[in-house]
Amino acid sequence: MDKTEIRKSAICVFCGSSYGTDPAFRDAARAVGAGIAKIGHALVFGGGSPGLMGDVARAARGAGTAVEGILPGFLRDVEPPLTQGETTEIVPDLFVRKQKMMDRAAGFIVLPGGLGTYDEFFEVLTSAQLGVQIKPIILVNVNGYFDPLEAMLQASVRNGFVRKENLGLYRIADSADAALAMMAEALR
Repeated sequence: MDKTEIRKSAICVFCGSSYGTDPAFRDAARAVGAGIAKIGHALVFGGGSPGLMGDVARAARGAGTAVEGILPGFLRDVEPPLTQGETTEIVPDLFVRKQKMMDRAAGFIVLPGGLGTYDEFFEVLTSAQLGVQIKPIILVNVNGYFDPLEAMLQASVRNGFVRKENLGLYRIADSADAALAMMAEALR
């Protein structure tokens, strides 16, 4: 798959550069990476090798799909890129990283992660809300990880800060397999 094909059929995954405390997070990351290949798509991700991010990329590459990482230069030492089997583009900052991932993805899968993952999720959600880029966004709710996020968004609706219909801009899946099935259906 060349770069043009990657950009037409890639799924972007946002997730932690750490592993988290629950082994199920790693299992889900690996299942998402391998599953992206099984449903016939390439992977675009944040470019680093540590944590869930690296697990997703290694699993996707191991399952035979193209992998493209987008890594800010200043993170090269903190989140070194994988050393083989992927294309890595070094960019100047996080803003450019997010923009390139958004532009190259047909859809987004969000796994557990920290502040960077939330930033990426809210960037694509806001972009969809504003009608800039409306692409499938699916959260993988491993062991209820995103339940507090969903509660916060529901509270934002109740308090008049978010329109109820905006909650339909993303979906929540209870497993990696369910998320992949939702994504495959959305991209048909």
